[in-house]
Amino acid sequence: MVKLKNYNVVLKHFVLLLTFTAVISCAEKKYAVTKIEGKEIGITDKNSEVAEIENFIKPYRDKIDADLNMVLANAPETLDKSGEWQTPMGNFLADITFEKSDKVFQMREKKALDICMLNHGGIRSIIPQGNVTARTAYEVMPFENSAIVIGLKGEQVLEMINYIISEKKPHPLKGLTFTIDKKNQPKNILIKGNPLQNDKVYYVVTSDYLSNGGDNMLFFKKGVEQYDLNYKLRNIIIDYFKENKIITANKDIRISKE
Repeated sequence: MVKLKNYNVVLKHFVLLLTFTAVISCAEKKYAVTKIEGKEIGITDKNSEVAEIENFIKPYRDKIDADLNMVLANAPETLDKSGEWQTPMGNFLADITFEKSDKVFQMREKKALDICMLNHGGIRSIIPQGNVTARTAYEVMPFENSAIVIGLKGEQVLEMINYIISEKKPHPLKGLTFTIDKKNQPKNILIKGNPLQNDKVYYVVTSDYLSNGGDNMLFFKKGVEQYDLNYKLRNIIIDYFKENKIITANKDIRISKE
């Protein structure tokens, strides 16, 4: 006679085993990377793919080179970055950035610029004597920086002046002039020929990089107004080249020292 009690116990264990196996098989599997292999595939002139790629991009490269090498203007003399408080390149870039940006700012906002402030380190090349091309603009300004107008109160303009004195670098400047006295303090501060007023808002055009406090120009982050002109600094240079066949720099003194 079969002992049903023992049979039921065995059956229960068998069912539990099947259930446990099913749960494990249905559970989410976790994988881990145990080994990574790779090999270098050299691209050489022996590969037929290289010739195909070269043939494909050549028309585009030739078109870009033709555009970049097109003569836009001429520089009678080299504009370089040498100078203690101002440089030919700095004056040139500040002047044309002020001029081109002011037109856009007045058209859009019905307001006029007061100052242009850029950074000496952002100038990456000179404008050599001779033919000037679009490539020249890319060499001078290889970055994608855009013109931004910041509304600064007079006290922040004073911070800007003290920053320039402490940095001892010929940062490009337009619209603002002052003298550094024997105690290393600013005096005779003029903005577009008028004395600085602490309670007035002055509109300063600069780059988007500097407007965010780049190069430790933290005074720009205290601005009370901000306007993006959507005008790249490089395009300002190219547009100026196209409109002015002779490229020269103003050599007026913007910062003097006793």
